[in-house]
Amino acid sequence: MTDRAALDVASLSHPGMVRTHNEDSVFVDAKAGLAVLADGMGGYSAGEVASGIAVNVISSGMLQELNSGRELSKVDVASGLTHAALLLQQQIALANKGIYEAAQARPECAGMGTTLVATVFFDNRVSIGHIGDSRCYRLRGEKFEQLTHDHSLLQEQIDSGMLTAEQAKFSLNKNLVTRALGIEAVVPADISEYRLEADDLYLLCSDGLTDMVEADAVREIVAAKRGDLAEAAAELIDLANQNGGRDNISVILMRVPEAFLPTGGWLQRWMAKKPA
Repeated sequence: MTDRAALDVASLSHPGMVRTHNEDSVFVDAKAGLAVLADGMGGYSAGEVASGIAVNVISSGMLQELNSGRELSKVDVASGLTHAALLLQQQIALANKGIYEAAQARPECAGMGTTLVATVFFDNRVSIGHIGDSRCYRLRGEKFEQLTHDHSLLQEQIDSGMLTAEQAKFSLNKNLVTRALGIEAVVPADISEYRLEADDLYLLCSDGLTDMVEADAVREIVAAKRGDLAEAAAELIDLANQNGGRDNISVILMRVPEAFLPTGGWLQRWMAKKPA
């Protein structure tokens, strides 16, 4: 791990207004540039078990690799991915294996799984891995953009033209995911990478937020409170609960300070400023 500046971060998780316990799990390390959020599913406490395994496996495995001094920005010729993205992909696969095997071994955990969104920030880039309908958003200037694409029945209906985005707001299929960590022996994660700019703000969240609060309202809060991430996280949770809080709600906010970005040469500075 380098001596670069840490990210500005805040995270918060709440059971909501209906559920009796919280099956979400979150982890964030501002210095390592690592964040993991998982939204578990399953009977009794199995969802909590699944999300806990995912976060523990990925966070511990990634921190070990990040501390090893490996060159994260080097590109693997075979896959076209940076080493950071490959590490994230590998750790997500290990988490899937751990959840799947635990579900097979423990009858009370049969069928458990979890959605996942995880980020690793390095040099002038961020790698994002996700499975299911937990999301990653970016606020750059005044532009608020969803960077992940849900693995859900509702998203498939929107993609196929069966539903418009407006009709989807009233759908009863919001919680039906088509891909989840731990449900099958092998579950592929979507991996994407973006260039960073100073003051970029990234939001990871479970669907307990996005099912209760429309994207425009999320953007308004994040944009207005970008100077106080802890207050922004609390306001997002409060609004989701005011709107019904029908599920567990988790958010992680990360802002990229200028001091985080590389300054070693003109090429690095130019690359950091190029649009994603």
